[in-house]
Amino acid sequence: MQSLFDQPIEHYQPLAARMRPRRLEDYIGQTHLLAKGKPLYEAITRGQLHSMILWGPPGVGKTSLAKLFAEQMNARFETLSAVLAGVKEIRAAVAVAQQERAATGRKTILFVDEVHRFNKSQQDAFLPFVEDGTFIFIGATTENPSFELNNALLSRCRVYVLRGLQQSDLEQVIQQALQDTEKGLGKTKIEIDADSLSTLAAAADGDARKALNLIEIAADLADEMTDETGDKKIINESVIKEVLASYVRRFDKGGDIFYEQISALHKSVRGSSPDGALYWLARMLDGGCDPLYIARRVVRMASEDIGNADPRALPLCLAAWDVQERLGSPEGELAIAQAVVYLASAAKSNAVYNAFNSVMANVRSQPTYEVPVHLRNAPTKMMKSMDYGKEYRYAHDEPNAYAAGENYFPEEIANSQYYFPVDRGLELKIQEKLNHLRELDRLSKKKRYKK
Repeated sequence: MQSLFDQPIEHYQPLAARMRPRRLEDYIGQTHLLAKGKPLYEAITRGQLHSMILWGPPGVGKTSLAKLFAEQMNARFETLSAVLAGVKEIRAAVAVAQQERAATGRKTILFVDEVHRFNKSQQDAFLPFVEDGTFIFIGATTENPSFELNNALLSRCRVYVLRGLQQSDLEQVIQQALQDTEKGLGKTKIEIDADSLSTLAAAADGDARKALNLIEIAADLADEMTDETGDKKIINESVIKEVLASYVRRFDKGGDIFYEQISALHKSVRGSSPDGALYWLARMLDGGCDPLYIARRVVRMASEDIGNADPRALPLCLAAWDVQERLGSPEGELAIAQAVVYLASAAKSNAVYNAFNSVMANVRSQPTYEVPVHLRNAPTKMMKSMDYGKEYRYAHDEPNAYAAGENYFPEEIANSQYYFPVDRGLELKIQEKLNHLRELDRLSKKKRYKK
């Protein structure tokens, strides 16, 4: 009698892995690249494939597309993960490709997932073999290749941008899985109403892998029913709610999507769009972004884009940060939303931001000028004997508490100006005051450094 332990164990594959398309005709999405007449489609169908970088968010079909290329060209498919592989694995893949070409003349497609994780020397290791045609190189990345990949590798590859799938595409992906009796869920009769299908596709947020994971979970949770047609499973609103109870939208912390949404929030504030700013704030929070990170960036916006046009903005943003730290969510998030709306609605000035950048650039590029003697402190007798602080004019003893004509720069750069207030908000008043003080300087007979 055969033991239970002698029976073969069936290898489980997730639905997303089983449903990878096997023919180009079955591939869903990316019509901007794969429609008839498009350059990539023509290159594939004519067997003239070239080295490339596939750049796009997770779950849009980068790996599936590379495998289809190999199938279409009858090429050997070799894959590496930059998360796990090193130079040793790269050399082994190269050796296999060289043996294949020498023995059969067959081409090899080397697919490198997460290629942006390879360092410069690892990326450079591919160059001679891409150059001499040992293999066709296909790299997949979720990060901007122009930032993450060497120019030498980029110059040998064409970059194709893959987009998140449309909701209609995702609905088609889900329906395909429900109907497929060989690889999908078609062996079990499963019904899903149109609203539930739409909700599930929307929740997948452009990610086909996530859509298939969600429908697989929903199928497991669905209640079985028996009617005249036999057993079937019903995926309805209550099942969908259970599936999505702990769902978090796509938010690639530290990656392109992360910085794109931060940028959108900042630009909405700068552009005086409180509604746009609220939208991107909500998107980031919904995606799982740490509210304290957002609070810190909002404080930066208060100084960079509002500045002294409305000095109340900075303490308001600091208060929102403090509320988030003290109370957490959701109270803290509401305080951040209040700060974001205030910033977007406030008068704008980048005068302080520009002044700070300008003076920092000058300080770094100029010699280390000495502090003028009249501005030095003289806490000791020796310093006093060296005239430290001599002839310093105490502003409070001057008319209107202003020492007209005094200079507060090193002599070599006397009368420099970095801060130019704008004609908005409180800075309009600041500009008027500074113009008045400069006029007093011009008329003063007590100029420190006359030019």
